[in-house]
Amino acid sequence: MKIRGGVVTVGTFDGIHLGHQELVRGVVRRARAGGQAAVLVTFEPTPATVLTPGRVSARLTTRVERLEMLAELGLDRVVVLRFDAAMAAMSAEEFTAKVLVERCGMRELLIGVDGGFGKGRAADARTLPALGERLGFTVSVVEPVRDESGEVVSSSRIRKAVQSGELERAARWLGRPYRISGAVVPGAGRGGSLGIHTLNLEGPPPDKVLPPDGVYAGRVEWSGGTAGAMLNQGPRPTVGDVRRSLEAHLFEFSGDLYGRTVRIEWVTRLRDIRRFESLDGLRLQLLQDREQALAALSGLPRTSTAPPLGAR
Repeated sequence: MKIRGGVVTVGTFDGIHLGHQELVRGVVRRARAGGQAAVLVTFEPTPATVLTPGRVSARLTTRVERLEMLAELGLDRVVVLRFDAAMAAMSAEEFTAKVLVERCGMRELLIGVDGGFGKGRAADARTLPALGERLGFTVSVVEPVRDESGEVVSSSRIRKAVQSGELERAARWLGRPYRISGAVVPGAGRGGSLGIHTLNLEGPPPDKVLPPDGVYAGRVEWSGGTAGAMLNQGPRPTVGDVRRSLEAHLFEFSGDLYGRTVRIEWVTRLRDIRRFESLDGLRLQLLQDREQALAALSGLPRTSTAPPLGAR
């Protein structure tokens, strides 16, 4: 479907961090002021996956997570293009003319200082103004967002922060705690036998960036409610389970979320994964973890906004 009269931005937008949000808000403001459509063009899979085959491209947001966040920013259209070898080979001018101008009706382009697209990322802040003169659109280059220390907010910096466990730093740059979405699946039932009932999230996608394995204070959100939680990410060495999993013990909630999609946020790291000599030792530690998680979340908004499922 062709869109006539669009203010457009183009990019991967992994993480939808504060810089991305500012850029998208600029697109929406200009589109509203000119009576045009606010359009964001992005790619799936990510270009890095195609350009570096065989290498897992670490992502802050899955396709679904990215679209959910973009849906909250007031855009009129989000165009998701399949990025493959043929698209990677398109020249900057061909991509701009056929996709952005003809298909998206682009009359104005907003792009970040380091943004670029087309073969070899030849369309960038330096070359696009001349291309715009030939093809009939204007170009506005948006300066990057910087944090209080002057550092530029970027997806690459946030990936490094999450992977190194600097969750508070990542949250400042994202404008929210780092999160993952997925379906609740049945577990082995060990948590219940220890007096700590948990929900288990389906296996994280292999390309999803995760913080270091450990026990965390966090939050869980689902359609209809939220709850504070104690999170366990990683293997379960005490019971001989070496698989990496993510499970959450919810506070002030008892109900059945099997099959539901939930969003889990990492808030504060509590400790490393450890092997205990007995289940009693593990149980005592989990009770301590629970108290630490509750204390870490005590200054945040109320952890539960929904009654137990079934109490309708």
